Amino acid sequence: MPVGALSYLLCNAQTSGTGMSEPEQITAPEETPEDDAYALDRKAVASILYAVDTGDRDKLIELMEPLHAADIADLLEQINAFDRMRLVKLYDREFDGDILSELDETIREEIIHVLHPQVLADAVRDLESDDVVDLLEDLDKRQQDAILEVLEDSDRIAVEKSLTYPEYSAGRLMQREVVMAPEHWNVGEAIDYLRATENLPEQFYHIVLVDPRLRPVANVALGRLMASRREVMLQSIASDTFHVIPVTRYEGEVAYAFNQYHLISAPVVDENERLVGVITIDDAMAVLDEEHEEDILRLAGVGDESRISDTVLETTRRRLPWLAVNLLTAVLASLVISQFEEVIAQVVALAVLMPIVASMGGNAGTQSLTVAVRALATKDLTSSNLWRVIGRELAVGLVNGGTFALVMGVLEYVWFGSMVLALVIAAAMVINLAVAGLAGIAIPVVLDKLKVDPALASGTFVTTVTDVVGFFAFLGLAQLVLL
Repeated sequence: MPVGALSYLLCNAQTSGTGMSEPEQITAPEETPEDDAYALDRKAVASILYAVDTGDRDKLIELMEPLHAADIADLLEQINAFDRMRLVKLYDREFDGDILSELDETIREEIIHVLHPQVLADAVRDLESDDVVDLLEDLDKRQQDAILEVLEDSDRIAVEKSLTYPEYSAGRLMQREVVMAPEHWNVGEAIDYLRATENLPEQFYHIVLVDPRLRPVANVALGRLMASRREVMLQSIASDTFHVIPVTRYEGEVAYAFNQYHLISAPVVDENERLVGVITIDDAMAVLDEEHEEDILRLAGVGDESRISDTVLETTRRRLPWLAVNLLTAVLASLVISQFEEVIAQVVALAVLMPIVASMGGNAGTQSLTVAVRALATKDLTSSNLWRVIGRELAVGLVNGGTFALVMGVLEYVWFGSMVLALVIAAAMVINLAVAGLAGIAIPVVLDKLKVDPALASGTFVTTVTDVVGFFAFLGLAQLVLL
């Protein structure tokens, strides 16, 4: 149950009977567990929902004022749709752009429909250009036009230009507000320029040095700038690490560069290598987080955009196709089993033991698969170390297979008293775990070479391989030895 819903139930429990009263009696734990250090306070959420329920706008503003925009976004995502709409309408003019930028896309679109046009316009004006682009790209044309109309001409042109770049590119991710200076300036000239400029970005980390053709040549960190004497040339205190991002580069590659080279910000250039924007670490890390989340969701077969706030219909629509694919693979495994009906009928113990072989193979394959998908995403698995990693996973599969072969052989002998059957399951265990390790690495690598997202389809293929190989090895060996 969402935190908001739970708190609302607690609030209603307080107010049932002889009229409504403030939910001040709800007590929070004296000590906050380490895992919940940044979770929304249940008492605060209950009080906010109570203010919404009673229509007390002043109290709502008082309670919401201390909350960070990210916490307000979390609150809106966790409560139900009915309470969310009432809260937004009551909060009204206090709703600002930072909250919109923190919201999940699906919830954001829902709230935009509820906000008064003037409130929405004021909220959007407070955002940096990259946040406005992120806001607009998920809206329909009518909503985009309505928001663009409230922007100043220069801001509107900048946002419209960003929207012309490919989706998921650096051009969509960057902000157009850039602090730059000629490469021949000294520290004093740069400081005087910063003090005289009224429309500096709210947050920036570097001054980008440019040549006469507006091509970026270096970054100067603000810390180095402020620590240097006025006569020092900017070029002499430029950062050692300097990376320029092409405007069409995929945002996942941008996030990788920030993480790999420990970048704080990086200039973005167009096809003529002219400076057009800058990407900062907060946006790059948001992309990296989204990439990781997508991989996890895809590995689980629940789609790449599943969220807690999704409706039953949306959740079902995303999960059903992969369940259908799993059904087909299960049918394939069953067809393999059906080829050995005779031996299963004569040796009933096989029916008891064969799920163990398939299950162990599936788990081992998932372990290798997870390592491979993560390594591909971080570019740690390359052509130079591919065969070494494959050899390692195959060796691990053989060692684990041998270990559990011994365990299952002994268990089978104690259970059914058949030395022959013990040897059969031991051999099948070694074969399936070795194949599982190999498949867990090889399948995502092959899919990646074919330009298919390994996180999206690898799990289904690996499960199919381990099931089919496990059943075929176990039942095939049993048929050869026992009949």
